[in-house]
Amino acid sequence: MTAVLFILPAALLALGAPVFLVFLLGGVLAFAFVLPMPPLAIHQVVFGGLDHYALLAVPFFVFAGELMNVSGMAGRLVVWVLALTGRVPGSLGVATVGSSAAMGLVSGSSAAAVAALGKTLYPRLTDNGYGKERSAGLIASAGAIDIVIPPSIAMILYGLVAEQSIPRLFVAGIVPGIVIAVMMAGFVVVISKKSGISAAGRVDRSTIARATADAAWALFMPVFVLGGIYQGWFSPTEAGGFACLYAMFVALVIYRTMSIADIVRAAADAAVLSAKILIIVAAAGLATWLMTTQGIPQAIVAWIGAMDLTAIGFLLAVNVFLLAVGCFLDPTSAILVLAPLLVPIAASFGIDPIHFGIVMTVNLAIGMFTPPFGLNLFVAQSVTGLPAHSLYRGVMPFVAVQIAALVLITYIPALSLTLGGPS
Repeated sequence: MTAVLFILPAALLALGAPVFLVFLLGGVLAFAFVLPMPPLAIHQVVFGGLDHYALLAVPFFVFAGELMNVSGMAGRLVVWVLALTGRVPGSLGVATVGSSAAMGLVSGSSAAAVAALGKTLYPRLTDNGYGKERSAGLIASAGAIDIVIPPSIAMILYGLVAEQSIPRLFVAGIVPGIVIAVMMAGFVVVISKKSGISAAGRVDRSTIARATADAAWALFMPVFVLGGIYQGWFSPTEAGGFACLYAMFVALVIYRTMSIADIVRAAADAAVLSAKILIIVAAAGLATWLMTTQGIPQAIVAWIGAMDLTAIGFLLAVNVFLLAVGCFLDPTSAILVLAPLLVPIAASFGIDPIHFGIVMTVNLAIGMFTPPFGLNLFVAQSVTGLPAHSLYRGVMPFVAVQIAALVLITYIPALSLTLGGPS
């Protein structure tokens, strides 16, 4: 069983096999050669893993994000942030961080943020003196904030597998997301001053007023969606549906930047991305079920208990482990497989599961732009055309900044629980 559940998947991942195939093949081989159970159980477990109402939020928010990008609503947010930060030293870099956070409020897709910001801001960053490597590294790393800022698909999946409140996870992610953004922006200001990069421009009040008015409908979307969730007017799943309707209404009626054909194309793109996420959910559910039935979580708990760790030591070990995992697995796959194993262990140390969910999410967000296989690196490379080694050099300073933010978020639970509340 060890070979089927651990050695074979590791080998397949090293060979570059799709993640869902890694999980699914291991499960099929376990049923074929190890477990005395009929193969019919595979279908029941796989499709049972998708039979959750909360999972409907995933395609809804993905579709809402596509609509925001295609309609130009996301671009209006970028212009608005640029107007607000025009007087700050290194304002263009600060605006890149702020724009990513703003896009996270409406889509929660890190890769989409990197693609959009890369097309819009990369040429301007290089012209403003940031250099190609630093510009690409900033864009790739800033996109990771979208996974932490609600609404977050990673948090939806964590809430599902860890049986935690998704609205509370959303609330808990607000302050940590702000902490990461502020530390990133502060670092950009420091390096801009050292490199002699000036503010991008002197923006007056009238420019800010025009940008705010132009982006007002886009800015109201997260207010309506997140406010409705927190006030209990609708569930996260229903909020995702509302976000889609809101984005379509604004794009068709207010801004008039989309046609029905554009909406159909955005829906098709969202369907493809949602299918990629949900097939991983289904296959990971099989792997998790196998590990649970074989008593692996209990064995890990006993093993860690024998090490006589403190809660501080456990969190340190988890951070190191998840940072390494994030270099190879996307957040969706890692959360689905590891959360059922790690959450009970964290609970045995008295660690709040909401706080632990934020710690997991931040770790895996950093993995999105950590060499060698961070997804944001591949997206940034496709947009900028830089070779991999240049991108690696560009992101490393920002990896250090976000790890520093991770330490604060890990060991100051109040950052997550002041708004999210203890369980």
